[in-house]
Amino acid sequence: MAGRVEGKVALITGGGSGIGEATVLRMHEEGAKVIVVDINRESALKVAENINAMGGSASAFVADVADEEATKAMIKHAVDTFGRLDILHNNATALEAGAVVDLTLEGWNKTLAVNVTAPFLATKHALPVMSAQGGGAIVNTASISGTRGDYGMSAYNAGKAAVINFTRSAAIENARFGVRMNCVCPGAIDTPAIQSMTGAGKVALPHVSLAGKGELPKLSAEASQHVRERMMNAHPIGRLGLPVEIANTVLFLASDEASFITGAAYIVDGGLTAHTGLPAMM
Repeated sequence: MAGRVEGKVALITGGGSGIGEATVLRMHEEGAKVIVVDINRESALKVAENINAMGGSASAFVADVADEEATKAMIKHAVDTFGRLDILHNNATALEAGAVVDLTLEGWNKTLAVNVTAPFLATKHALPVMSAQGGGAIVNTASISGTRGDYGMSAYNAGKAAVINFTRSAAIENARFGVRMNCVCPGAIDTPAIQSMTGAGKVALPHVSLAGKGELPKLSAEASQHVRERMMNAHPIGRLGLPVEIANTVLFLASDEASFITGAAYIVDGGLTAHTGLPAMM
């Protein structure tokens, strides 16, 4: 079905790569005007220029989404540029990995700031705009890591769990104002972040670090492939997810097709959390 968000204005944070970039493209393909927000100016501009080159309407905005003044300016930019704001996708993320005893307070705070405080701030300042215009849809990127624990990812686990319950609380507060709010919980998705963490890509990601080291370990090609294969095999579907598969879920939740859905956490993980983790016994 084409035109699922025709004439709407969508703002996507972390829109310069990965799931965010895929969501920008899907929103454009289905008729929305888009604001591409990223902390990386070059990435935001590249994605916005690509949309405009295809005949769409896009504007890039550079922001640290954990900063309240930057967030206010981001929402204002959307309204000033396109006259309204119908869809907000809080997708930007950060991660400091490491055992609890190795985590720095700085890394813990940054992880929670980008994963929890940023969606709160964007939601807080988008709600008055959406309520005044009669409604809107907010979709947060949570994670299956917000529903289960991971070795060495306590800050990220805590942050994504907070996103899920923040989504629920904000959803019930604002449903009567015509604003729906949901979150998507991806499994392992083949984004630049995953590629960097498994050694499959050459992408430098300042928002992903290893506690106490400041960077991810350098793995041999063989070790990198082994890690990647283990991640793929952990999913019953037998592969990593694609950014567009999460973008399609975000698009659905933001569209009128999901008009009776609010406060939901959509698991999109290739069956990973359906599994107990025990080995096959047949």
